[in-house]
Amino acid sequence: MPDEYDWIAELKKGNAQTFSLIFNTYYKDMVLFGGNFLPNQAVCEDIAQSIFLKLWSERTALIIETSLKSYLLKAVRNACLDEIRHRNIVLEHESYVLSNSLSNDMADTENYILYSDLQEHLQQALLQMPEASREAFELNRFEGLKYREIAEQLHVSERTIEVRISKAIDFLRKYLREFL
Repeated sequence: MPDEYDWIAELKKGNAQTFSLIFNTYYKDMVLFGGNFLPNQAVCEDIAQSIFLKLWSERTALIIETSLKSYLLKAVRNACLDEIRHRNIVLEHESYVLSNSLSNDMADTENYILYSDLQEHLQQALLQMPEASREAFELNRFEGLKYREIAEQLHVSERTIEVRISKAIDFLRKYLREFL
């Protein structure tokens, strides 16, 4: 069994040979241990390498209260669990986005179909409506003219326009009742 306390002391001093010795001694065990949590060897290798990078970069502030091997394996376990949590969050986010996207797309499609059908039926209804009522209705609803303006344009009274538009609305209510 290597004297890990000496290795830690040398590592803290920045001894690169000791770091290489630690890497060669524990790297394979760390990757294999990571395989207990994650089935992807490449990910386990990345995790082990990132732990060694952190070990080297934070070597001067390193505090290890257990054995070095135990410290490294615990770091692997924690990194693997973080990776699993991260993957779960990504999966949840993807499924949320997909489900909302699909439901929005379906709602948009249904609304478009409904709107398209309504437009088609409205056009048919307008063609079947008496000419005077249709003209007053279209000027009011589609062109935004007020009753007074329509009356002036058609040379009739405002009351006549009110009656014509009222008849047009009643006709449309009956003709388009399946959409209401």
